[in-house]
Amino acid sequence: MRAIEISQPGGPEVLQLCERPIPTLGAGEVLIKVHAAGINRPDVFQRKGAYPAPAGASDLPGLEVAGEIVSGDLAGSSFAIGDMVCALVAGGGYAEYCAAPLLQCLPIPKNLTATEAAALPETFFTVWSNVFDRAGLSGQETLLVQGGTSGIGVTAIQLAAALGHKVYATAGSDEKCRACEQIGAARAINYKTEDFVQVIQEITAERGVDVVLDMVAGDYVNRELSCLADDGRIVIIALLGGAKSTLDVGAILRRRLTVTGSTLRARSVEFKHAIAQKLLLNVWPMLESGKIKPLIYQTFALEQASEAHALMESSEHIGKIVLRVR
Repeated sequence: MRAIEISQPGGPEVLQLCERPIPTLGAGEVLIKVHAAGINRPDVFQRKGAYPAPAGASDLPGLEVAGEIVSGDLAGSSFAIGDMVCALVAGGGYAEYCAAPLLQCLPIPKNLTATEAAALPETFFTVWSNVFDRAGLSGQETLLVQGGTSGIGVTAIQLAAALGHKVYATAGSDEKCRACEQIGAARAINYKTEDFVQVIQEITAERGVDVVLDMVAGDYVNRELSCLADDGRIVIIALLGGAKSTLDVGAILRRRLTVTGSTLRARSVEFKHAIAQKLLLNVWPMLESGKIKPLIYQTFALEQASEAHALMESSEHIGKIVLRVR
């Protein structure tokens, strides 16, 4: 099969088209003939040598795919050979065939193409796990999304807004702020020209928000404490601003604040399956009705993976970047 491998740690140019054997299946896995694969920021970190694949996972990049089940043990499941699915994987997505745990496969939502479905698993699993399970966003609570036009950002905005929450977001240009508001944000804040702390305090009458989804970390975390309502939660899922933060621990104590975070890639199949079941129940109906939808900025052919990564690193995109494999 054709695949994209990381020839050595480095820039986008180290992504090289290669020939690899079709994956052999482990217990509980199916083989997917890949039609499309999503591009995600962790792929960039892996390419640079900063985010190695977990033990036992493919060294090929790619954490989400959509395509046709061509083999595997489907006993006890609702799937059959030939079914079109999307799947969260721990690696190996940039290829013509990919092994995926059956428990991490979901049917492609009705009315979506394989290309659209390839943009779903990594962001929807991550957002549900962190915003709703870990941070516990519920009721009439409010959410601030840092990086609102990233793949994670557009997913979090749409999903939280569709579930009845008021959502605020930050973005790096007026154009991106408008895009956030068009998909459900009540107010988007241009972090290059506005102080997001001041804006959040003003628009919430100094109450703050209940949850912050943070992909920046670094010195943002202490500023985010000032954005929180009492009993508020910050959930960190990436470290684009650095891994070190200095926090006002007194504010955490006085106002009962929570700072938490997680990564998904190395979690167990059972953990990810539990998220998949929640998505199937709560989110897939909204995708099938068109209430929410994947927002794809640009697609590239498999052999153009280096160009796709260059676009990802430019941060010019609004939404997802996807590789077309078939």
